[in-house]
Amino acid sequence: MTARKQLAVVLATLGAVVALLVAGRLVLGDELVPVGLGVEAPAFSAVTLDSVPREKSLEDYRGNVVMVNIWATWCAPCRVEMPSIQRLHEAYGDRGLKIIAVSVDDPGMEPAIREFLKQYALTFEVLHDPKSDISRKYQTTGYPETVIVGRDGIIRKKLLGATDWNSAQNRALIERLLAESAE
Repeated sequence: MTARKQLAVVLATLGAVVALLVAGRLVLGDELVPVGLGVEAPAFSAVTLDSVPREKSLEDYRGNVVMVNIWATWCAPCRVEMPSIQRLHEAYGDRGLKIIAVSVDDPGMEPAIREFLKQYALTFEVLHDPKSDISRKYQTTGYPETVIVGRDGIIRKKLLGATDWNSAQNRALIERLLAESAE
């Protein structure tokens, strides 16, 4: 193959790669951007499980420290973790910590989710995301997965798996974030 043909093949390949990257960015949008510490929390909205369901978004909580806990009723580690999240809500809810538990249970599972909330006496905000849109936006790899968002909208902690949210380390993080101002 001549040098001219080799150059044409290389340029055609580069052009195809660039076109695929641009098309991928247009189709996937923010899913190409890693969701992790130090980045702005992806915007989302979902429906509450109130008697009169309402659409709620992350923006509704702007200026607060927000814990986004992505879970499901069938998830055993989620069951272990929920009581400590409730205690955290009771301790810090009136100080600016907003907890949003996002259920990824299937459509039609609202009665089972409500029973779960009743069984564990959970009083924080619960949203239902049956299509797992929020889970995808946050690039969740398992359940439960929790993201702590500072008052400024930046992710400060991301954790896969159940934890004791009342541990000294987790409470210290929450207290530090509550002490910060939204900039």
